[in-house]
Amino acid sequence: MNWEKFQSALKYINVERGYMDIKLGFGSIPRAQYIFVSREGENCWYMLSEDEKQIPIFDKALTGIITGIECNKSVETKFGITSKTDLAILADKPYVIRSGRESIFSKSLLLSLDALTLEQLQNPVTITVSPGEKTVVFCSIYDPATYRVVDFSWNGHKEINLQALEERVAEKISQIISVNQGENIAPTQIIGVAKNSELRNSEGVALRTQMMAQIDKYITQLGWKPEQGRKYLQQHYGKASRRQLSDSELLDFTFRVMEMAGIVQDVYQQTSSPMDAKAS
Repeated sequence: MNWEKFQSALKYINVERGYMDIKLGFGSIPRAQYIFVSREGENCWYMLSEDEKQIPIFDKALTGIITGIECNKSVETKFGITSKTDLAILADKPYVIRSGRESIFSKSLLLSLDALTLEQLQNPVTITVSPGEKTVVFCSIYDPATYRVVDFSWNGHKEINLQALEERVAEKISQIISVNQGENIAPTQIIGVAKNSELRNSEGVALRTQMMAQIDKYITQLGWKPEQGRKYLQQHYGKASRRQLSDSELLDFTFRVMEMAGIVQDVYQQTSSPMDAKAS
């Protein structure tokens, strides 16, 4: 691997980390898009237009990285003060999925999140909705890499200690946030680790999360289907999933995907000085 080019690519990632694509000029107010869970026919959620009109969402799934949660949040509505569950998720833009605290959706969401490991929560997840009887909306969480649903026990959900469940989930997500928002990892540190050893502790976890997010972004740009990605991993690493890759393999795969998307070459050209060009 050309580590000089790789270092330039990682600098590019470091600049991008935590930011969406920024467009200059006039536009809409840069704020999170709220998604409200409510059964209307076969539609299970909606968003509001600027003039407060409901816009039904026909898609049944939203894939992104969970960035926060607020449980038992008091919200003023036209019916008075009600308690809500707000889940923040970063996808093509920041979203907040809002549901009633005592709703079936909120409880199934929390039970699914409670069943996820810390490692799973650091990767993209797919939040899905499905209609039940009358006004009921169910929530399921899938692993978008394996298409597997998160399994949890629904038995006795009416008797669950909701406050304890909320506290466990909120604590788990706060741990993820503290890792992802921890100390910045300099590209030189990343290169040194990748050259000499496997990544460890919170820095390694944060970097793997970065790599996963970047891979998702550029695979989308390349237009790859899931089977293409699995075939590539099998051919080059003998692995069926990105999660099975070692840290150095994941770094290598990130570099390869960025190179195929034309990112590494562009960044390398931007960071090369005239003296570098003459020397080559």
